[in-house]
Amino acid sequence: MNYLAHMLLSDGSPEGLVGNLAGDFVRGVDVSSLSAPMQAGVTLHRAVDRFTDSHPTVLRSRSRLPESWRHYRGVLVDIFYDHFLARDFEAHAGEPLDSFAGRVYVALQEHRESLPPRLQQAAPVMIEHDWLRAYAHVEGLEVVLRGMSRRAKREVALDAAAADLREHYAAFETDFATFFPDLLQFASRASM
Repeated sequence: MNYLAHMLLSDGSPEGLVGNLAGDFVRGVDVSSLSAPMQAGVTLHRAVDRFTDSHPTVLRSRSRLPESWRHYRGVLVDIFYDHFLARDFEAHAGEPLDSFAGRVYVALQEHRESLPPRLQQAAPVMIEHDWLRAYAHVEGLEVVLRGMSRRAKREVALDAAAADLREHYAAFETDFATFFPDLLQFASRASM
């Protein structure tokens, strides 16, 4: 799962939200300087990534993407799944996406000084371009993917993957609907 799902799976506290997001920004970094709730968020993030990466439904989704995306299949499916989550967010979260995104952005600003360096750089861009709300529309995903392309190590036009989402929309949607309840159950057990 990508940013939106990771933060939804947090304990809901500002530090938990930030910690779950920070998991993507602390690879190879000592997290002992983070607060206990942030460390717990990073730990849950990593467990969710392992669960997601090995789930048969997610693997099926990845196989729908052309071989040309081989290095990016995982992140693309994560982002596609965040689209389905964002599109029907209130049904999944019991809270409107606008409200949740606002809480996340406030938490990122309030904890800016304690964020890992890479997240300190990414957070203002995420807020300015309203990534979490952008996920709700395929056009918004294209903007997010274009931004990721600019930051990629190799030249790649990730926004072109939106065409693959459109082509297999119903299949990806079905995969998400199958996978997400399993993820919620796993995260509930993992965070105990």
